[in-house]
Amino acid sequence: MTAKNGFFNRIKALDTWQKTLFAAALTERMLPNYQLFAQITEQENGDKPGIALDLLWQSLHDRKFKMNYERLINQMDELVPAEDEHDFYGVYPATDLLTSLSTIFTALQQKIETDLVNISKLSSSTVAAFIEASEQPEVKTEEALDDFIFQHELMAQERDIQEQLLEFVEQQNGVWPDAIKGLRKELRDLGVSNIGISLDD
Repeated sequence: MTAKNGFFNRIKALDTWQKTLFAAALTERMLPNYQLFAQITEQENGDKPGIALDLLWQSLHDRKFKMNYERLINQMDELVPAEDEHDFYGVYPATDLLTSLSTIFTALQQKIETDLVNISKLSSSTVAAFIEASEQPEVKTEEALDDFIFQHELMAQERDIQEQLLEFVEQQNGVWPDAIKGLRKELRDLGVSNIGISLDD
């Protein structure tokens, strides 16, 4: 829905470190979705996903830095909210953020690069689901719904930003700490999620 096969082939062509960087950048854009949910529901340990993501970023610019994948995976799994206990939509994008982090850590632990590629699809599916839930378009077929979502402004932004991030990652032919830190800072300072959530609103 969000990209041609050529886009995903480009992701698959990246090395493991580049795939992880791309996945981390996309997950950074998903973080405000969880942070807002944690604020509204007064979640205990609501800061843990942000801390886990910081550790991931650190591992990308410091190759000697080691993460305890098992502990991080367990932390993310423990934070997954029970969807039937919450009566507002925010539980779903919040869960997607936790899924993204858990998927990345599991992929790195088990050396399954395909799962890193799937973060692109997960981010896009978060946007698609949000568009459908918020807009509730009156369409009669799945094809018409797909067209509506594809043409929506939020999905256009998602495609554009994923393209920009992929181009940046493709240019990183080595570990350049300043470039990685700069990307993280730019994304975090922007403070707007893939579905337009901002904690400053």
